[in-house]
Amino acid sequence: MASVPPFPLSAAAGGAPLLFRQLFDADTGTFTYLLADVASGEGVLIDPVYEQHPRDLSLVRELGIDLACCLDTHAHADHVTGSWRMHRTTGCAIGLAAAAHAENVTRPLVHGDRVTFGGRHLEVRATPGHTNGCLTFVLDDRSMAFTGDALLVRGCGRCDFQQGNAHTLYRSITEQIFSLPDHCLLHPGHDYSGRTVTSVAEEKAYNARLGNGATERDFVGYMENLRLPHPNRIAVALPANLRSGRPSDEDHRQEDAWGPIERSYAGLPEVGVAWVADHREQLTLVDVRSEAEVLGPDGRIPGSLLLPLPDVEARAGEIPTDRPVIVLCHSGSRSALATQQLQKRGLSRVANLRGGVRAWKAQGFPLEHPAPAAA
Repeated sequence: MASVPPFPLSAAAGGAPLLFRQLFDADTGTFTYLLADVASGEGVLIDPVYEQHPRDLSLVRELGIDLACCLDTHAHADHVTGSWRMHRTTGCAIGLAAAAHAENVTRPLVHGDRVTFGGRHLEVRATPGHTNGCLTFVLDDRSMAFTGDALLVRGCGRCDFQQGNAHTLYRSITEQIFSLPDHCLLHPGHDYSGRTVTSVAEEKAYNARLGNGATERDFVGYMENLRLPHPNRIAVALPANLRSGRPSDEDHRQEDAWGPIERSYAGLPEVGVAWVADHREQLTLVDVRSEAEVLGPDGRIPGSLLLPLPDVEARAGEIPTDRPVIVLCHSGSRSALATQQLQKRGLSRVANLRGGVRAWKAQGFPLEHPAPAAA
């Protein structure tokens, strides 16, 4: 793939420039993290969520990242990982603790391993206690770490199921996470109160469970009296995550089965011009440019229906729906808005033509130039 374009990034002191993105799944309070070495364009994705795969894949593609590995900090009990979906789509490795004994893992990880992406790497630290297979990923210059559920912002993972053990978790946090520099930023696996990041110094001082001089005895006494309900999705999430998120045969569904849909980071369904050219007779093409543009030097795609953008909402009922609808304009911008409008009107089989007439022409597909209607 092409190298990562010069979008805003985080550059760790003394290290190669690093692209960093934090993503959020509101339904489960899960953070997903994308890191990439800017020079090489290689990256890793940490804790992806199954339902957010289209969003994550679109971001990876739009930024031109060659995804080396999908990493899970542990086998989550509250959401299904998107690692297998990303592996199927991009060919990236799937990294999870060997102690989790999960299926489909292509890179079983143990304490001390390195996960390399371009000129950067993550150090793998085993931090069990919430589960046996919990890992913390530490950036090479120790400026940031990804703690999963071992250490949260002003909290930590529970210890009452999945082989949890409060004594083990206390030692994991104090020996493997609190041993990092005080300025090291800690990025949690979850948060339910809008908190996105913390630091080693903050958690040492203010974490009510094990900060401010709390001893192992204090911590264990706290954790053994939490009495939390089990996560709502545990019966679904754990079996799925022990397959690395691969659906079982009975619950596998093919999304957007009518065509090779790719969704933009904004969630817009799009298709490429080559596929549309090959399947033009099975599609309804809706051109939302003005009549003057269609009659101008660009011309139009043969067989397309002219429906200018200002009229789309009022005249949506004129569009045949017995076939999938492809919306197009000059570059794909105005047709993106029209696609959204048609989706709101209830059309499910609809997509934007990526790049519009300009991309169609650039790839050498035929255009026609209709003559103006007689006065």
